[in-house]
Amino acid sequence: MSNKQSPLIFKHIEDSRENMIRFMADIIRVPAIGPTSGGEGEQEKANVIEKKLVDYGFKHIRHFDAPDNRLKSKIRPNIQVTLKGKSSGPRVVLITHMDVVAPGATSEWESDPFQLLEKDGKLFGRGTEDNGQSLTASIFALKVFIDLNIQPAADIVLFFVSEEEETNEKGIQHLIDKNLIQKSDLILVPDHGEPTGRLIDIVEKTILWVKVSITGKQCHASIPDLGKNAFRASMQFGTMVDNALHEKFNIHDAGFDYPLSSFEPTKREPRESGINVLPGEEVFYFDCRLLPVYQTQEILDEMKTIARTVEDKTGTTIRIEPVFIEETTNPTPPGAKIVKALSDAIYKVTKKQAILGGIGGGTCGAVLRKAGFEVAVWETIENRAHTPNEYAVIDNMISDCKVFAQLFLTQNP
Repeated sequence: MSNKQSPLIFKHIEDSRENMIRFMADIIRVPAIGPTSGGEGEQEKANVIEKKLVDYGFKHIRHFDAPDNRLKSKIRPNIQVTLKGKSSGPRVVLITHMDVVAPGATSEWESDPFQLLEKDGKLFGRGTEDNGQSLTASIFALKVFIDLNIQPAADIVLFFVSEEEETNEKGIQHLIDKNLIQKSDLILVPDHGEPTGRLIDIVEKTILWVKVSITGKQCHASIPDLGKNAFRASMQFGTMVDNALHEKFNIHDAGFDYPLSSFEPTKREPRESGINVLPGEEVFYFDCRLLPVYQTQEILDEMKTIARTVEDKTGTTIRIEPVFIEETTNPTPPGAKIVKALSDAIYKVTKKQAILGGIGGGTCGAVLRKAGFEVAVWETIENRAHTPNEYAVIDNMISDCKVFAQLFLTQNP
C-alpha cells in the first residue's frame, strides 16, 4: 500500500467528526473510576467500548482481564483489538487507558462531569482529554482501514487497559506479564503531550507517592495541654518538607515539560472531629515527581529527618511510608524506530518537526520502558487532565487521528 492513500484516509477521518463526538459521549457517561478512589472500575465502560467495536466491524477482539476482588465485577478489563495485516512483520501498537480520576467537587464544574458538553470546539467532561481523546482517535484511525477496505502490510493492535490512574499492575503490567507485547513492536502510548503537538516523550520522571501518618493525642480544644495536636504537627511537617525538598533537590532540566522535580501534598484522609476537638490523628499524602538525577531514597531520608524534628517539638509520632514507586529506567533511544516513524507521521500530517523530551511521569510508557520496551508517548493536548472542566479540543482529536492512521501506514511499502 502506498502513502498516496493518505489523502483519502484523512478525508474519511474528517467526515467521521460527528461519529467520533458521539462515541466520546457514550464512553464519558460511564465513570470508570478505580476502587482506590471509591469507584467500581472499568467493566461497564469496557462493555460499551466492545459493543461499539463490534458495530464498527472489528473482528479480532480479545480480553485479558486481571482479577480484583475489591470490585463487584471482580475484574479489571483489558481489551486487545487487532486488524490483521498481510505479513507477520513488526506490529504497530497503540495503548490507551479506560479509567479516569474522580471528578472532585462537582461545584467546580460548569457542567455534569459525566455528560459530554460540546462548546466552542471543545468536548467537556471527566476523561475527555485523559484518555478519551486518544482512545477515540485510535479506534477511528483503525476503523478507516475497515471502512475503506484497506489491509495493512502488518498487524495493527490497539490495547485499552485498566488501572492506569492507580498502579498499572492490573492493566499494562498484566499484559506485559502475559507476553502480549513484543520487543519488535512499534509502541505508541498517546497519553501525554502539549498544545503544539510537537513533543515526543522518550523519558519520564520517577514517581514517588508517600503516605504520612501522624499520631498524637485527642482532647478537648479548650485544654490543649492534655493532648498532642496531630493537625498542628502535620502543618509543621508539611511546611518544612515543602521548603526543604524544593531547596535541596532543585536541579533544572529544560528537557522536561516541567523542568524541576515536584513535591506536592495531595490527598488527605477524612477524619471525624468536631471544631472543639483537638485531633489525635492525621493522614495525608505527597506526590513526588523526580528528575532522573535523584533517587527516591534521598527524598525519603529527608522526610524522615524532618519527621524526627517535628516529633521532638510536638510529642507526636510520624510514620513515613512509600506507597508507590516507579523509577526512571531505560529511556527510549532518540533513534528508536517508533520515534522516527512517529516523527515522520507528525510531519506528514501537521508539517511540524517533532522535538524529543521528558514528562512528569505516570503513563503506561514508563512501565513498558522499565520492562525493556522502546516506547514513544505523544498526543496533542491542552493539559487539562485531572482538572475541573476537563476538555479535549475536537480539532486536536481529528489531527491526532490522522497521525495515528499515518503511523499505521509506516509498515507499508
